[in-house]
Amino acid sequence: MSDVWWGIVESKGPKQYDWSAYRSLVELIKECGMKMQAIMSFHQCGGNVGDEVTIPIPQWVLDIGEENPDIFYTDREGNRNKEYLTLGVDHLPLFHGRTAVQVYGDYMKSFKETMADLIGEVIIDIEVGLGAAGELRYPSYPQSLGWVFPGIGEFQCYDKYLKAAFKEAATKAGHPEWELPDNAGTYNDTPDSTEFFASNGTYLTDKGKFFLTWYSNNLITRGDDILDEANKAFLGCKVKLAAKVSGMHWWYNSPSHAAELTAGYYNLYDRDGYRPIARMLSRHDAILNFTCLEMRDSEQDAAAKSAPQELVQQVLSGAWREHIEVAGENALSRYDSYAYNQILLNARPNGITNKGVPKMHGFTYLRSSDDLFEDTNFELFKIFVKKMHADQEYCSDPAKYGKELKPLKRSKPKIPIEDLLDATTPMKPLPWDEETDMKVDG
Repeated sequence: MSDVWWGIVESKGPKQYDWSAYRSLVELIKECGMKMQAIMSFHQCGGNVGDEVTIPIPQWVLDIGEENPDIFYTDREGNRNKEYLTLGVDHLPLFHGRTAVQVYGDYMKSFKETMADLIGEVIIDIEVGLGAAGELRYPSYPQSLGWVFPGIGEFQCYDKYLKAAFKEAATKAGHPEWELPDNAGTYNDTPDSTEFFASNGTYLTDKGKFFLTWYSNNLITRGDDILDEANKAFLGCKVKLAAKVSGMHWWYNSPSHAAELTAGYYNLYDRDGYRPIARMLSRHDAILNFTCLEMRDSEQDAAAKSAPQELVQQVLSGAWREHIEVAGENALSRYDSYAYNQILLNARPNGITNKGVPKMHGFTYLRSSDDLFEDTNFELFKIFVKKMHADQEYCSDPAKYGKELKPLKRSKPKIPIEDLLDATTPMKPLPWDEETDMKVDG
């Protein structure tokens, strides 16, 4: 897996693409007899967990932001986040005559043209960056603005474009007096310290529900729009499209799910915030890639009311019920048997021999490092890879294990938002075994 950074490739100016370094990388991967997952990374590298380098978005875009800072996500205090363009400008021609969605689409078309002879042979998976850290979410918990785990984060919709969009939506709904939340606290608050997320808080009122629906629907719509551009760009290529959803496990056991709500996942005990995303992905035949697969509840700070195991179970179950493929990642670098066994359990929740039950399409291990290749760590990692393949030998022909790549077809017709929201009805998650039948430690 490699990010394909917008800030590197289109750094010299609009439509001035330089793919030379990536072309060399893909050819090297081919020489090694390996396959590649390419991430269309339209966000800044730097400021998120695990980032060790800084790669800003293109300077010519930042220059536009100097004149018009509202192109960036903005919190209630007016802090701008230059990690990713606000979805409020997705369809506004502010970028030398192009909209943000058109900029992303042109980038992907150029990648396809440059790598045409290697797509399907080496590049078999295109994950499309849809927000902060490449994930379909708002940048609600930026370390660059002082966020510290397990803060609830902040809503990111106070740029002038999203403000105007909310006012228009509220007026259309017959409530021109409604404003964006002003009582949802700050990045490092707890839910109960705010009026919005506290028990019997604003999030339970008609006004709160309207805002949260609007906020989360925007996210689903923007994912749909950009994936449609990706589908058009790679139409006919032998690749799978994918999109990443963030594992916001902290405050999952709190009634308001505050950290999920500020990130745009309107998920409560009586409302599924993830299955509508999976349903949207189904029209593009796209893979849902989910994080935090290595985490166990018992490892978390009780004060954060985290429940990564239940969250993973909910999201994966919802995606499988929408008949799409699921892939995963670990959130933090781990080299121990507990983490590997948890990943193996989530990859095959009911074991290797149980026919007809869902299994994960693929897994990306984060990340390659000196620590990983230290002798003891690497020996255990090799066992983990073997167990991921159920102790089977490597097979170079994906058709033999049901993973034949077929030419990408045109996305199905757009699903009305009302039909997407039908998937918010909560369902009991699919059953998970207590532990994996493919342990790395026997």
